[in-house]
Amino acid sequence: MKAIAYQHILPLEHPEYLLDIETATPSPEKNDILVEIKAIAVNPVDLKIRQRVSPPEGEYKILGWDAAGVVIDKGSKVSRFNMGDEVWYAGALQHPGCNAQYQCVNQNIVALKPQNLSFTNAAALPLTGLTAWELLFDRMQIPMKDAGTLLITGAAGGVGSIMIQLAKVLTGLTVIATASRPITQQWVKQMGADRVIDHHQALKPQLKALDIEQVDYVCSLTHTQQHFSELAECLAPQGKLGLIDDPEQLDIRLLKQKSISLYWEFMYTRSMFNTPDIIRQHDILSELAILCEQHKIASTLHQQLGIINASNLKQAHQLISTGQSLGKIVLEGF
Repeated sequence: MKAIAYQHILPLEHPEYLLDIETATPSPEKNDILVEIKAIAVNPVDLKIRQRVSPPEGEYKILGWDAAGVVIDKGSKVSRFNMGDEVWYAGALQHPGCNAQYQCVNQNIVALKPQNLSFTNAAALPLTGLTAWELLFDRMQIPMKDAGTLLITGAAGGVGSIMIQLAKVLTGLTVIATASRPITQQWVKQMGADRVIDHHQALKPQLKALDIEQVDYVCSLTHTQQHFSELAECLAPQGKLGLIDDPEQLDIRLLKQKSISLYWEFMYTRSMFNTPDIIRQHDILSELAILCEQHKIASTLHQQLGIINASNLKQAHQLISTGQSLGKIVLEGF
């Protein structure tokens, strides 16, 4: 099968940063389905793994953790899917990724894709949809009918784009999104944000200008270390702060006086540790599919870069590396 992979940790500008290769088609284990990949999305995690993880000597590593495709084979214990089913999923970090023609994936982290979405539009949602849902409702346990206020920093990216939609559809929260450029401000408004402020400016005065003295929840999606003290100041006593990025250092003592709770979301925890509730990801993706089919949430696809090959994937990595990409970047077909 065709795949895009790498052998050594190399900078983005290196000609062998990503390579088009031919490799054996995998065979599904008892709980796996074999998926013919139709479309993939690219995420910051792809770049992080590419920069930090070197495969064993002489071997290739295949990236990619956002896919939509068709089931073409399945293991002996698979009961949820049949051949020909159209599915979507985010996969597991410890297994080869979806930047390939075929991929094996555990049935517990897969669901039927929305019938009303193309493979391209569907591939944009699994990883970010799972991340946003898990952070809001599994980690922070925000009640579905909560009518408080939610501040989302870095809201124009993939996770923020679907998080805004989920918060507006499933809760009564007033959503305040941060975005710094006219194009990103317009994007988060399009996603459903009630208010928009600029994270390059002091947050508290901007909230006060909107007659918002404090917020009940914060989802910090990027540059948490830079904004941490301000976020603690903006949060109400007994508020909740969730994050998904990798700050080197946080002074969590800033949270003590207000008894603020801190939550960290890593979408791969369930698949990485095969937790007893791993089926939860199948359930969340199924719920997301229903919301799409009911036209309550929309794909966050912003850019389609062509077919799945090393050149186009490298371009996607370059765009994401700027930290200024909107929504999701997707590639389709081989």
